[in-house]
Amino acid sequence: MSFRAYIVEDSPTIRENLIETLQELALVESVGTAETEHEGKQWLAQNDAYWDLAIIDLFLKEGSGLNILEACRLRRPTQKMVVLSNHATNDVRWRCAQLGADAVFDKSTEIDALVDYCVEQRVKVEPGKS
Repeated sequence: MSFRAYIVEDSPTIRENLIETLQELALVESVGTAETEHEGKQWLAQNDAYWDLAIIDLFLKEGSGLNILEACRLRRPTQKMVVLSNHATNDVRWRCAQLGADAVFDKSTEIDALVDYCVEQRVKVEPGKS
């Protein structure tokens, strides 16, 4: 069993770097990506059994990551949703938590914390693997 992440990020460079970093450092498998709110909401809803973690940017090519969080409020308890944004202010963190985010990370300063979070979540899903 692998720990599977779905990534909603409109920057191809950030998306590809994130996929590589999570695979290499946290042993997280990327199961798909989206650049828009509509694509992200649709995939997450139609593939409920195929993801453990969703990593969501707030400002997308079309729409908002906040709406994706809200659409996924009724997910399984083992499924985690995190926000990765350049705009991780205290107000944004509070709003994301209100909408069901499990964590919020700043793209420019908290990538290591995101990797650590992913490792912690993967170990909970895959006991004995670290």
